[in-house]
Amino acid sequence: MWNNVKALTRASNAAFALAIVMLLGGVVWRLVHLDVFSVRTIDVLGNVTHVTREQVQTIAGNQLRGTFFTVDLRGAQAAFEKLPWVRRVDVRRRWPDRLEVVVEEHRELARWGSTALVNTSGEVFEGASDQRLPLLEGPAGTNVEVTRNYLRFNESLARIGREVRKVRLSERRAWRLDLDDGTAIELGRHGVVERLSNFVSACVTSTASRCGWKTTNGVINGHETCRMESGSTASEGT
Repeated sequence: MWNNVKALTRASNAAFALAIVMLLGGVVWRLVHLDVFSVRTIDVLGNVTHVTREQVQTIAGNQLRGTFFTVDLRGAQAAFEKLPWVRRVDVRRRWPDRLEVVVEEHRELARWGSTALVNTSGEVFEGASDQRLPLLEGPAGTNVEVTRNYLRFNESLARIGREVRKVRLSERRAWRLDLDDGTAIELGRHGVVERLSNFVSACVTSTASRCGWKTTNGVINGHETCRMESGSTASEGT
């Protein structure tokens, strides 16, 4: 009998505690869903030039449902990151009724192929730009490598006042550059950054116009000793 009373007491206490928890849970649920806690302001922060107010309003209407406590921040973040030009988004709550949307946009560096753009980290993204941008081309998955080498090529060529307008990496891994003065340079497949740097150094130090490479049909070949000619154009590809 005594053991049964103790068991009944424990069961009664457990049931009472569970009822209290459920009651408190219900109260909290109702509180966090009250209209008084609605999100009233959305601040878009960051150096934003391509994301429009209309795009923000559309996502806010479709994704930012609920109150300050219940709004789906991950869903909103994913929706913002689907916008063209958006690289990364962080959505934060700010008491009592405000959300901050911190947007990092892509910084276009060049065109990638015929339809896309590439940013300064070599990431390809969809976007429209009316800027006069250089063109980068390469097999699938080479965008980061091509972008890095493009930056290195430009750094070298700046010493002689030239810059790259087009970089092409062929399926055979051969590199070709088209410069802003119409000159085309074929660098081959190996040691291309060093090869171009050596070529530029020869141009800088040479008192004549002979820069250490051979020009054939306007294409400078990176493994023979001849001359670079400004304004030349290529008549054959890699």
